[in-house]
Amino acid sequence: MGVKVSVVVSIHNPGGTADPCIRSALEQTIDSYEVIFVDDGSTDGMAERLDAVAAVRSNARVLHLPHTGSPVRGRNVGIASARGEYVYLLDQHDRLERDALRVMYERAVECESDVLVGRLVRDSGPPLPAFESDRARADVLGDRLLGLLGPQKLYRRAFLEEHRLGFAVPGGQVAEQAFAVRAYLLAKVITVLAEPICCHLGERPEREEEPLAMVAELRALLDVIDEHTQGRERDRMYAHWFRSTVLRPFMTARFAGSSLDRSRLFGLCRELVLERFPDRLDRYLPAHLRAIALILREGRLDQLVTFANATRRTAVRADLHEVRWDEEVLVLGLTVELFDAAGEPVLFHAEDERLHWSPPDLGLALPPGVTDVTYAAGRARMEVYLRKEDTGDCYFVPVDYRVQRVPDGTGLRLQIVGEARVDVTGAALGEPLGSGHWEVHVRMYGGAHQARARVSRPEGPLNCLGVLAPMPRRRLVVPCWSDEGELGLAIEPGSFPESVALVSPGASVTRQDDHVFVVVPVPYVPPSGGPALELVLRNTSGRLREITAPAMVEPGVPGRQPGQLVAKVPVKRVLPGRDHLGPGAWLTSLRTGGAETGLRFGLEMRGGEVSVQPVAQVDPERRRLLVHDSRLRRLARRVPGARHLARLARAGRQRYLSD
Repeated sequence: MGVKVSVVVSIHNPGGTADPCIRSALEQTIDSYEVIFVDDGSTDGMAERLDAVAAVRSNARVLHLPHTGSPVRGRNVGIASARGEYVYLLDQHDRLERDALRVMYERAVECESDVLVGRLVRDSGPPLPAFESDRARADVLGDRLLGLLGPQKLYRRAFLEEHRLGFAVPGGQVAEQAFAVRAYLLAKVITVLAEPICCHLGERPEREEEPLAMVAELRALLDVIDEHTQGRERDRMYAHWFRSTVLRPFMTARFAGSSLDRSRLFGLCRELVLERFPDRLDRYLPAHLRAIALILREGRLDQLVTFANATRRTAVRADLHEVRWDEEVLVLGLTVELFDAAGEPVLFHAEDERLHWSPPDLGLALPPGVTDVTYAAGRARMEVYLRKEDTGDCYFVPVDYRVQRVPDGTGLRLQIVGEARVDVTGAALGEPLGSGHWEVHVRMYGGAHQARARVSRPEGPLNCLGVLAPMPRRRLVVPCWSDEGELGLAIEPGSFPESVALVSPGASVTRQDDHVFVVVPVPYVPPSGGPALELVLRNTSGRLREITAPAMVEPGVPGRQPGQLVAKVPVKRVLPGRDHLGPGAWLTSLRTGGAETGLRFGLEMRGGEVSVQPVAQVDPERRRLLVHDSRLRRLARRVPGARHLARLARAGRQRYLSD
């Protein structure tokens, strides 16, 4: 049997960061495949390590190159030496799922694909919209493949050889994109595999792009587009690089802070724009980029710097005004709006029946054709997606919304108001959401800009009602908030105290005579009423003191929380005893059966008054440790086998839903 897939990995001085990539490539479940490691002159011992791996693996080979400073030569060499029916290109910071090659190969053979893109997820950032559903025969523009220009794809080797496809050397980011564009435009069949997840994209180190080389690579890419497209298709593809490669760098902090290099970048880009990007392409740009294009064509570097500094920090704010359950569907009432760098809402104004963006008052006279956002405002939309904290998996959820114009002085604010419906039994492309913590993110496309943000905690009481969802077995689902006040969704917490800790930022205190009643919401009360609990308080300064008080479950608020934990803590303002709460800051936790679970709030007593404080405010050192622990968890998820061990550990726990 011939080799089915050749995996090509170009490597240079990764230290230990390439271990997950190497192991994931070597531990695939597909039969008859090979892994080709191309070492680009590593000096950190990686070359010797790869030779040792290949010595004991019959399907692994190592090719050694003198250092070139770019991974593209290694990819070319790897493709040329590949024996597989298909070739998969992998970066040294990426990692494959164990079944990735098998499912991609089987789908590619079924669809007779020249190019197949298996689902990619990033450790950070928004989801990739091309993976909303499978596409046996994808369209480059209609299925948003221009958002997938990295090398991580499955290519039919005969297709690459027929068209002599290779990367331009030495090659920067635009040259990498040109390879993908040529493949897309020459392929007869492009397939998108939306499920399962195939590859996790690691963070690629930023490379300094030399402006002259970047412009030369972009010219070559545009030549490829000219060769294979025409008319509106050509214009839309041109507009993609006009936005992403030419104009958006002028909105970055690097451009704003680099007085030496920005004039050279400005001059090179202006020459390119005048030559290759006519003003008819501006119709595909948001208003602020149309303004930059105009200033660039007019040659006003001073105005461009001023304008970019005033507009580049535009952000979206997502306000949550309702959280409720409709059976197993979590309904989120949201209002999203764009705000400028000063924290003020982005304003618009109406002229006749047209809507215009009101740019910052910087003395720039922008013509109506630049500021007109009538069409864009009519298409303004909100997108809501869930992102799994420990894996980066992302899924969009359905949203019903409307756009409203709110008068504000002499201008108008553009708000999108709507409801997102999170069906926990089918949000993962028809499958139940996996256990763990899911973040809730919002993306807004407005009349002038687009931005994304986390959903903020609402003012007033929190809805801490947990729901038992059948997916397919009963699992508890709890809406909760982070220490920064950002909405999340916890699925199947490990114990009753852990479920309480998730919603503990909603705790409150009431002082009555010589006692303080600490009330913590409970998202779900098991049939047994839950285990016996104690509230534990420890001071954060001076000699360590510990106070414990029985915590009892009482009825909660109908429709908002099924129960609440109440602990009665004695207080002394002056000379408190060992078992009394005294002045200062106190950390809180729940104790049951000898085990403790930290809560996400603390108490502070000043002048006899007791208040609830976020844990970061009570004890910054504990906050530092929590952040460090979060980083360790992110690191651990990149170590092969770590997630499997974690699943085994979780499976070994006795879950409280069986109470």
